[in-house]
Amino acid sequence: MAKSIPSFESTSVETIQPLVNGLRAAFNTQVTKPIEFRLTQLRKLFWGISDNEAALAEALKLDLGKSAFETFLTETGWVKSDILYVCKHLPKWMKDGKVSDIPLTLWPMSPRVKKEPLGTVLIIGAYNYPVQLTIGPLIGAIAAGNTAILKPSEQAPNVAMVLGKIMSVLEPSCYSCVQGGIPESTTLLDQKWDKIFYTGGANVGRIIAKKAAETLTPITLELGGRNPAIVTKNSDIRLTARRLLWGKAINAGQSCISQNYTLVDRTVLPQLVTELSTCLAQFFPDGQASTPDYGRIATTRGWQRLKSLLDSTSGKILLGGKMDEKSRFMELTVVEVSSPTDPLIAEEHFGPILPLLPVPDLDAAIRIANEVDPTPLAAYPFGNKSEVETILARVRSGGATVNDTLYHAGQPVLPFGGVGESGQGAYRGKASFECFSHQRTITTTPAWLEMLLGGRYPPYTGKKLEQMKGMLNTKPNFDREGRVKVSILSYILNGKVVGVGAVLMGESFLLRFSDDAVL
Repeated sequence: MAKSIPSFESTSVETIQPLVNGLRAAFNTQVTKPIEFRLTQLRKLFWGISDNEAALAEALKLDLGKSAFETFLTETGWVKSDILYVCKHLPKWMKDGKVSDIPLTLWPMSPRVKKEPLGTVLIIGAYNYPVQLTIGPLIGAIAAGNTAILKPSEQAPNVAMVLGKIMSVLEPSCYSCVQGGIPESTTLLDQKWDKIFYTGGANVGRIIAKKAAETLTPITLELGGRNPAIVTKNSDIRLTARRLLWGKAINAGQSCISQNYTLVDRTVLPQLVTELSTCLAQFFPDGQASTPDYGRIATTRGWQRLKSLLDSTSGKILLGGKMDEKSRFMELTVVEVSSPTDPLIAEEHFGPILPLLPVPDLDAAIRIANEVDPTPLAAYPFGNKSEVETILARVRSGGATVNDTLYHAGQPVLPFGGVGESGQGAYRGKASFECFSHQRTITTTPAWLEMLLGGRYPPYTGKKLEQMKGMLNTKPNFDREGRVKVSILSYILNGKVVGVGAVLMGESFLLRFSDDAVL
């Protein structure tokens, strides 16, 4: 079948600055602020994706060898579902927020929090999920009332061209698409933005962060990390094997949230390898090279990097290992390594490689995970409830899925983002709306309140100072040792029962905290 997608073509660098200026001028007209405008644009985006779904499927097959099932599950179906979710809840999210627990002195000023758009934003997409990770942030930007420029990844050129076509259904004065590589990205970063949203590698993330810092531009960085999976001796090994393998088979392992390595209790390692072998045969009965269900590495450069890692490891290949550079095919490859300094663990490989490192116990696994990467994007504990809680308490990560992989990142109702070197900021669903919004605090001072506020004006006197002290609560409910002072009145108001002796005394008393103390 002949290719129906036009060849990749970069945007002229000379047109970028005028394009950005035009979007900023459009934002200043307030056209993007009304809810009906936002909903209309989101609905148009939904149908733009739906009407080009076949072209996106073709493009994803060309760029990543992605199956029709994965295309729907992780790309087109995902973003369409997110649009519908945002459209349903946007009226509620846009309402001014009420302030709870306000002091009595502030109540007459009717404090509220208004969610306002940031302005004109730049969204730089990624190649591994080129629809989801590019359109996903755009949904939030539109919902929050911004104007936006989309920069798809040039490493998925066919998808980029289809995304450019989809963008044309939106209001052209408010939303546009810029195609290209380094020269175009550099020119975009030279412009003034009200927010930059970037998904990709940490090295480019640092460049963007430095550039944004020059103009104090806020950024959201969705990066990656050397994500650990930890398999204890009490985990369900058969189920663990299926779920670990699925997490690596999706998109041929090119997921920033997939496990980069697996720490396995050495007593269950042989059983895990056996179950992984069984799962491979079940998932791909005719082999991975011939099945339409298994993808390809996105670029030749990426394939060569993965091969170099496999060549440099001191580990032993237990399963898989077949590869073909011409088709960018690389089999799911299970490798037993002996050290956390092995390249397959020390580096983020971003591919279909499953390094297994046997460990003596859970403490050793936790120690190694924290040494390899103290702030990964994801963590995957497999074990009983007690073991899982121990891992979650002692291993940090942007998100986590217990006894499974990837799932925490696939729900539009849950915020997704990294921590430390795996990123900053979060999005998805409501978090996407908040990501591109500013919470503007507003108070209104009525004229009649002046009689209570006269003490704030010079000349200042001791009487005025006492008046201000009476209006502000500066009396703590704790002593210098950090012990809470519980008064009889507060105990009664909180529905607590106190001893008769304390009631008769009518005095405050100190209550030391202990494991069994009840306040």
